[in-house]
Amino acid sequence: MRKIRFILLLAGLVVIGGSWLFFGRQHQSQAPSAGAPRIGQGQHAGAGGGGRRAGAQGGNNAVPVVTGSVQKKDVQIFLDGIGTVQAYNMVTIRARVDGQIQQIAFTEGQDVKQGDLLAVIDPRPYQAALDQAIGKKAQDVAQLANARTVFQRYSELLAKKVLDQQTYDTQKYQVDQFEAAIKTDDANIESAQVQLDYTRVTAPIDGRVGVRLVDVGNIVHATDTTGIVVINQLHPISVLFTLPQQQLQKVNEEVGKRTLKVLAVGRNDSKPLGEGSLAVVDNQIDPQTGTFKLKATFQNEELTLWPGQFVNARLLVRVQKDGLVVPASVVQRGPQGTFAYVINQNKTAQMRPIKVGQVDGGSALIEDGLKEGEQVVVDGYFRLQPGAQVDITNPQPNQSPTIGKEQPRAAAPMSASASVSAS
Repeated sequence: MRKIRFILLLAGLVVIGGSWLFFGRQHQSQAPSAGAPRIGQGQHAGAGGGGRRAGAQGGNNAVPVVTGSVQKKDVQIFLDGIGTVQAYNMVTIRARVDGQIQQIAFTEGQDVKQGDLLAVIDPRPYQAALDQAIGKKAQDVAQLANARTVFQRYSELLAKKVLDQQTYDTQKYQVDQFEAAIKTDDANIESAQVQLDYTRVTAPIDGRVGVRLVDVGNIVHATDTTGIVVINQLHPISVLFTLPQQQLQKVNEEVGKRTLKVLAVGRNDSKPLGEGSLAVVDNQIDPQTGTFKLKATFQNEELTLWPGQFVNARLLVRVQKDGLVVPASVVQRGPQGTFAYVINQNKTAQMRPIKVGQVDGGSALIEDGLKEGEQVVVDGYFRLQPGAQVDITNPQPNQSPTIGKEQPRAAAPMSASASVSAS
């Protein structure tokens, strides 16, 4: 027992001694020598001196910027909405009589004209019904002829007082009865002819057929909801879109003056797909979304619009004469709203609040805050402060500005997006 305690005590002393030697040497290797300079202090002093020099130099240098001028132009005022392309007319072709389809006379995707044959349903039962109606009429016509002959004979006998009045009257009304029967036969013949005509399914409108919904040999019924094929009229075509209810009064005012133009633009680019005219403004506002519907008509000669396609609809409500226009990058946003940097005559920057009408196509319409001919900062404003001296470095016509591409822009102020209209 004593031997074990002695061994444990000896091991503990060895561990303590080894730890003391290890940490003591590590401390000596990290301690600086007496003659070595204090690196932290030297670096701090150098950085402070360099910072002061840089600050002094920065205070004397002007901020390079690219400028543009405020111009007067006629500006088109658009109202933008999201729309869906719809066929001008859409017809689901359904069978109007029961029977087996004997023939499909169209090709999927084919353009058809009104009256073109689309399908043929077995006509034999309906042809037999028509023949039966015609035969019944012939029978009644013969009976009418006989009744009229007898009636004429009875009239002569009644005049000679050989025949009683009752027999005469009975024959007279029998003639009327056969005449009415013939009229019924005519109606039955017409009805049978209509049913027979329904076995030839024709196109009710001009348009393009879609995918065939039923094949040859299938039995169709007049009560079927699926139909045989769908025809969409693509020339012209419609675009249904919505606008906020706040724009309703403005639209109604302009609709009463002239026909408004509508542009259909692709969702992924700004290329117009077609130009049309406003056809109708819906008679109610959707209470759930606070929007109202509008429908525009496009000729769609090049088939750039297709039913079911999503587009951006741009309604041209008016043209503002002599509007103040600047590049879209001039418009900046800050805590107090939109503003722009204006270059004074002494080449200093002035932060000026502005009111933006709309931003579209790389240009911004300014409603208030700027004047025609004033110089405004287009690029390079990420280092600007109010009152800063500027160095105008506008590029040559065949060059593009590089200011703003070398360094990222500051997070504030944030530039306005050219695709969003400001109110």
